[in-house]
Amino acid sequence: MEGQLDGETRNQDKTGRETEPAEDAWKSWQRGQVRNTLHLVSAAAQWILLLACLIYLGINSLQPSTLQSKEVPWTHIRYTGKTIKGVAVNLTAEVGSIQMRNGSIMIPHDGLYLVSLKGAILFTDLEEEDLLMLWKTDKTTSEVLWKQTVQDSSNTVNITTVLYLFDKDNITLWTTSNATISDLSFSLVLISPFISSL
Repeated sequence: MEGQLDGETRNQDKTGRETEPAEDAWKSWQRGQVRNTLHLVSAAAQWILLLACLIYLGINSLQPSTLQSKEVPWTHIRYTGKTIKGVAVNLTAEVGSIQMRNGSIMIPHDGLYLVSLKGAILFTDLEEEDLLMLWKTDKTTSEVLWKQTVQDSSNTVNITTVLYLFDKDNITLWTTSNATISDLSFSLVLISPFISSL
């Protein structure tokens, strides 16, 4: 009987020792499966997020611009006359779709505008620095967009630039002293409207 008990204990010890590595291998395999599943879920989530971003960008790029008509806002002004120091030049539009009010150009949409100004200017009151300035005025502020010194030896003005202007801005032209302007050609064209996102 005693020999039989010793044999059974030895068999249980052998079986116990044989099952420990098998259990360790099984647990290791399960951990590997969990890790693989987590990697798979993470990769799937990243692809879904990437797809959602691409769909959002695609929909956003297909949104129509805020402009109501297909006509590009623009104006062309010709001016010959006298200016008074501290008073805006009384501009009137010759052609174009941008409205003028009290000598000011009313900006209809946010965006990049191509501005071109050419002409001759002769200052009657010689100052240290005679300037031709383009001013922007909104509801609360007023600021110089650009200015050019006009020298008596060369009284021609030739400026072409791109400015970002906002809806409801007023654009005016000023001189720092009394002057006579001849053959002024002033053009303003919206080249890239701001497209609002949802």
